[in-house]
Amino acid sequence: MTRLPHVNDDTAPAGERHVPAGPRAERKREAILAAARTRFLRDGFDASVDQIAAEAGVSKVTVYNHFGTKQSLFVEVIKGALDAPLGDTLAGAMERLAESDDLRAAFTEAAHAWVREIRSNPDVLALRTLIAREAHRVPELEQAWRRGGPELHHPEARDALEKLTATGRLAIPDPEVAIIQLYSLLVFPHLVFHAYGTAVDDAFADRLIVDGVDMFLSYYSPPAG
Repeated sequence: MTRLPHVNDDTAPAGERHVPAGPRAERKREAILAAARTRFLRDGFDASVDQIAAEAGVSKVTVYNHFGTKQSLFVEVIKGALDAPLGDTLAGAMERLAESDDLRAAFTEAAHAWVREIRSNPDVLALRTLIAREAHRVPELEQAWRRGGPELHHPEARDALEKLTATGRLAIPDPEVAIIQLYSLLVFPHLVFHAYGTAVDDAFADRLIVDGVDMFLSYYSPPAG
């Protein structure tokens, strides 16, 4: 019987890695990512590849064939959370935002859709907290965040702001900064509270949205005259 080479918990077997392809390989990849997401949320970066492989129903070597290292797998799980679309609700609200006659009302509706989706998905909050906790151990996490900041994770928001600027309804000289500011007003409070083991209640979340929208629109309103 042929014995597989010894593999430690952080690196792939020696030699060139052949990444599996095809429908069956894609199903295995998705199973590995789902299992890794569960394990990393539970144990952080200390989760073992043996545990992830067992939960995914694949061999440890299969995990390494797909991802190369535990670090790479960890980064893929986190990137999946960062890049996850917020669904048709947000996309529709953002489309209406650029065409609405009542900019404040449309902006508030879009903000509610955005925050509601984030608050209803505890794994997203937990994974973002995990980034802060593990970034010093996995430098690739910071690189992944820098390569795709909030302005790239939510193109619907970026596109809506650019349309409003192009039509003169807002005056936004730097969309990248504006998206970060919008995140800071609407999203970051929930991440900070979650990181400390608490939650923002519905009434306070609504106040944050209403006041945050007013602050954003006031700052970026085009000059009078």
